[in-house]
Amino acid sequence: MLDVEDTAIETAPLALHDEDGEVRADFVAAVALAIAAGNEERLSELVSQLHEADQGALLEALDHDDRPRLIELLGDDFDFAALTEVDDSVREEILEELDTETVVEGMRDLESDDAVYILEDLDAEDQAEILDALPALDRVALRKSLDYPEDSAGRLMSSDFVAVPPFWTVGQVIDHLRDAESDIPDSFFEVFVVDPGHRLLGNVFLDRLVRTKRGVKIESIMADRRRVEATDDQEEVARLFARYNLVSVPVVDEAERLVGAITIDDVVDVIEEEADEDVKALGGVKSDEELSDSVLSIARSRFGWLFVNLITAFLASSVLGLFEGALQKMVALAVLAPIVASQGGNAATQTMTVAVRALATRDLGPANAVRVTIRETFVGLLNGFGFGLLTGLGAALWFHDWNIGLVIALAMTVNLVAGAMAGILVPLTLERWRADPAVSSGVFVTTVTDVVGFFSFLGIATLWFGLH
Repeated sequence: MLDVEDTAIETAPLALHDEDGEVRADFVAAVALAIAAGNEERLSELVSQLHEADQGALLEALDHDDRPRLIELLGDDFDFAALTEVDDSVREEILEELDTETVVEGMRDLESDDAVYILEDLDAEDQAEILDALPALDRVALRKSLDYPEDSAGRLMSSDFVAVPPFWTVGQVIDHLRDAESDIPDSFFEVFVVDPGHRLLGNVFLDRLVRTKRGVKIESIMADRRRVEATDDQEEVARLFARYNLVSVPVVDEAERLVGAITIDDVVDVIEEEADEDVKALGGVKSDEELSDSVLSIARSRFGWLFVNLITAFLASSVLGLFEGALQKMVALAVLAPIVASQGGNAATQTMTVAVRALATRDLGPANAVRVTIRETFVGLLNGFGFGLLTGLGAALWFHDWNIGLVIALAMTVNLVAGAMAGILVPLTLERWRADPAVSSGVFVTTVTDVVGFFSFLGIATLWFGLH
């Protein structure tokens, strides 16, 4: 039996987000109560008018068992495009719980790029089951898109577009758009012009179309159009959009036949995805790790790079073993050595982050690699002098020994220069050998700064104080 508080939640009008843009707990609670009660009317009142992105946020906030139940109760009021807005693991769990008929009905009204996004993570058997239940035209288009490589323009594109012959007039095109309302995309920015073989000739943007007199032929106002091939990598497509400020771009096959179009909303998702991958890779985390993943899968995915870090840590520690006698004679060396290594590691990480991002955006390459390396080396040298002076002064006052201050100042300078050089040279080398610098750089750069930091500090101290 519901108490007064539950009844208030069940009937009150609610907003999904609070003032900070976070999903409200009371909204989620109200939806959960409506699901538990099987109250389709209340559920529709709460959820049906939400944007697909907000429906996706709600799905992620709900308990595991409530997610498929929400979709089933809402029926046609649920926008299946919301499944493109949730974590991969959440989407897979939901699709596993839903029956095939519900999935097929939900996907009928999706644009092809959203349908491909949902299907591509399913195994071949589930894909085939859903595709076989779709209308023939939709099935052929989706299978063609799924045949393109993962993360390619062919997977990203929508096969819903408007194409007309060059001899049509502006009036004919406008009339066609009005008469074929149900057969054109929900939103589009341009009309493509194709020859009888469906090869792309050019395009006309809608603003140019509506400003031109009806009797003018399309071929006289069409423009040559930048295009991408269906097999091009999605990151290259995103870079093209950013460089030329595009809102859409046609996709062609190897014979220059028009097969689809990519719009800016899809590219924004790619940019976010690629940036997310780079950030995770810098931390040694797999690009497909999500907050909704299980403890076991996360632990397993992170184990590999942690193991590599352990091996390199033993390498750095072995340097300390070379100076065991010096460390026993002067405790200050053991206290101060980690400071040198840590500061060099932090400086190297700064340089490495800039280098990896510049490589990803193609701002760093063979043409400017030498200049950037020299610049970063001098940055390391200047910071080395500055922090060497500060650290040396602090160490001298701490241990009442100006000699130890001079030693750590020299070592700090050496290690910050080494860190700056490693931060730029390691990513460049990995890129040259076709390895992903975002994934691999961190371990090697940290090893360099640890080894150089310990060796320079303890080596200079041994020479300066005559320790053996």
